Amino acid sequence: MFATENRAYRKSLASHGLLYLGLAEHEIVVVNLSITGLLALLKVNPSLADIKDIFRALQVSPLIDFYLPDMNLAGEAEVVRAESVDAGFQIAVEFRNLSYDVDNLLYSRRAYRKNISAAGHIVFNDTDYAFNTENVSIDGIMIRMLGRIAVEEGTVASFDFHQLGVEGEAKVVWIEYDEISTLMGLQYLHLRRGEIVGVPKFTQPILKLA
Repeated sequence: MFATENRAYRKSLASHGLLYLGLAEHEIVVVNLSITGLLALLKVNPSLADIKDIFRALQVSPLIDFYLPDMNLAGEAEVVRAESVDAGFQIAVEFRNLSYDVDNLLYSRRAYRKNISAAGHIVFNDTDYAFNTENVSIDGIMIRMLGRIAVEEGTVASFDFHQLGVEGEAKVVWIEYDEISTLMGLQYLHLRRGEIVGVPKFTQPILKLA
């Protein structure tokens, strides 16, 4: 990606945004941007301890979440280079999953939703149903279940998905059906096993940077 003859055209600009890396949100200044990725400089130069934490996180997984409010762009990317430079700490990423027009999405959803597929269970009318998550946020989850599940909006149910170590109660906010499944949006009411780790906030009121 970074050999000049092989990489996509990159436009230089001074846009701001956020990276979710090492279980923390970092403000960034975008150095340049292309259709395949971006090069960014952390706005606050991290301490040596923070840099070590960043590299440890990248050893576990090079995938990060990002949000660029100036361009209404958010999603997942893979870190392909991270290094200290004279100007601070620089990170180069390649895009993996992108969402556009996120200002409207964040306004309506209140928080960034991360695409995560995780198995879980939810109880409606004393019946246990298996589900898979479509996406996850700090406020709620979108789940899909096989078959047509007759549930009303506003119903409160107990749920768990052990892959992310979360269980508690949630309220049904909306329901949609197709030929073979039920798609459902749930809002957390109470989590009995702590916060969801690995999902950024990227909330609209906080992220109005410009």
